[in-house]
Amino acid sequence: MGIHQYFQSLSDLENIYRCPGKFKYQEHSVAEHSYKVTSIAQFFGAVEEDAGNEVNWRALYEKALNHDYSELFIGDIKTPVKYATTELREMLSEVEESMTKNFISREIPATFQPVYRHLLKEGKDSTLEGKILAISDKVDLLYESFGEIQKGNPENIFVEIYSEALATIYEYREMASVKYFLKEILPDMLAEKGIEKTELPQLTTEITTKALREE
Repeated sequence: MGIHQYFQSLSDLENIYRCPGKFKYQEHSVAEHSYKVTSIAQFFGAVEEDAGNEVNWRALYEKALNHDYSELFIGDIKTPVKYATTELREMLSEVEESMTKNFISREIPATFQPVYRHLLKEGKDSTLEGKILAISDKVDLLYESFGEIQKGNPENIFVEIYSEALATIYEYREMASVKYFLKEILPDMLAEKGIEKTELPQLTTEITTKALREE
């Protein structure tokens, strides 16, 4: 038992690939995803601060960096499946939480177990930092699916993932960082070469229009 096992497990995250079982032009590991989400959260934190909101940077970095560590135990589950029902999502969360707690008790030195119970818990919550994590996670998912669609991937799952990710981001549209994303970043994505020939421009309009009607 020792922190060695935890350090060694970080390399295992490089071998867990997202959206398994589907053809992809570019693979993305959980380790890569965690880095990208942390980088995106860093920018959105800066946007929130610029808008006059106080950001707990330590909490934000801890949440973003560690948010998918529990996938070491159950792997990545495709978003449409993972969120198919509330019951399924809650069951998977319980399994992840239980296996993470067991790992901490078994492998982390007792002195540091309280620290890691805090670091490796679910980071998406009602705090500003938890909300930034939630949208940053979806923005990276949006980019992963966008990249596959842009390259001509015929798998419809990536259109489904794009739709789910954008719809979730739009739920946080009152946040300064999401307003910035929708105004400054999303238009640039849709202006990329070849995207006008895909269904993404119309799909994006439908998602945002539907959300506005539901207000």
